[in-house]
Amino acid sequence: MITMHCVVACRIPMFAAMSAEFLAFIQLRFFLAMGWHMQGLVVGWYVYALTNDPLMLGMVGLAEAVPAIGLALPMGYWVDGMDKRDGIRRSVLLILLSAVGTAFLLQPAAMGTMGKDTVLAGLLAMIVLNGTARALYSPSMFSSLGMIVSRDGLGRASAISSSAWQAAVILGPLTGGIIYGQFGVRVASMVFIGTMAVGAVGALRLSPKPAVEREKLADMWGDVTQGLRFILGNPVIVGALSLDLFAVLFGGVVALLPVFASTILFVDEAGLGILRASMSAGSVVMMAWLSWRPIQRNAGRMLLVAVAGFGVCILGFGLSTSFWLSVAILVLAGAFDSVSVVIRHTILQLYTPEDMKGRVGAANTMFISSSNELGAVESGIAARLMGTVPSVLFGGAMTLLVVTVVAIKNRTLRRMHIDA
Repeated sequence: MITMHCVVACRIPMFAAMSAEFLAFIQLRFFLAMGWHMQGLVVGWYVYALTNDPLMLGMVGLAEAVPAIGLALPMGYWVDGMDKRDGIRRSVLLILLSAVGTAFLLQPAAMGTMGKDTVLAGLLAMIVLNGTARALYSPSMFSSLGMIVSRDGLGRASAISSSAWQAAVILGPLTGGIIYGQFGVRVASMVFIGTMAVGAVGALRLSPKPAVEREKLADMWGDVTQGLRFILGNPVIVGALSLDLFAVLFGGVVALLPVFASTILFVDEAGLGILRASMSAGSVVMMAWLSWRPIQRNAGRMLLVAVAGFGVCILGFGLSTSFWLSVAILVLAGAFDSVSVVIRHTILQLYTPEDMKGRVGAANTMFISSSNELGAVESGIAARLMGTVPSVLFGGAMTLLVVTVVAIKNRTLRRMHIDA
């Protein structure tokens, strides 16, 4: 049995890690994510309203996935050799530029002067810029957390940070859907830009995070890919990441929510906002609990059960024709999903050497982008080929199959503990 000895801050108050700089970190993470997901809802609804094609929703995911995955490793290498604060600030600037460009393209005047195809191409270009920014933002933020909080507070800090992200994913779609429905796309655009700007202030409050001295390999490609090789060489980490990758790749339904909202559940923009927020609502509740009661014994088994529970929820969502039942199922799915997120973040933060965190964070981004954005592509293609509901049922069944295979093949993960 492999036992992971990590010092989880069970003996300190829940928010002891909240220094002024950690609060600035949370401000950045929360408000930037809130604006980001508000922007995603507005663009998704707008694109589907223009095209009435679920495949286009998949293309939106692909436009973000290509740069986020393709640039992840070189960006992680760059981050390890630079001041992490500079990486954060540069990525935030790119995200704000993307938001401003998106807002311009969403205005009615743009459609009148440019035409439908040009507007769609422009929106995809802004999403590509967003994906590029993410490739820099994620490893920079991942590397910074360990420099802001002490090692014995990382477990709770990771849970609090993830909770802030999930709270933003709740409020972003909810707020964006309500504002879009009540006041139109112009006001919604201004709001998501303003929300991101509030997050950017948090980036200005961070202190310098200089590069950690590291031993460079003679082979530059080997140096760049060291983080990926570190992950692939650890059976516990690769098992946890694989579960997340394939569960969301096949079982993710977020990209298809505009289709479910308009053609199956028959709700408007505000209803779509509730659906988009539901999974994160469950995540926030579970993460709040996990920040108080960190996962320790039988963490590997809990991870497997949680991902299996996520797959069952996806099957239930695909079969539901009731709006509020669908909301309840998504809330439960989010609670299961958050278990995977917290375990994965805690392991990566505790066992990654400081001089490698940028590259490991970048490799982790590749897994996350693969599951989220490529999952959106898979959802769009499957919905086009199989129909919306059958594609979701297929995804839920594949998730359960992946859990079964990992549980049988990865004994180390199955027996994993995170001991205090």
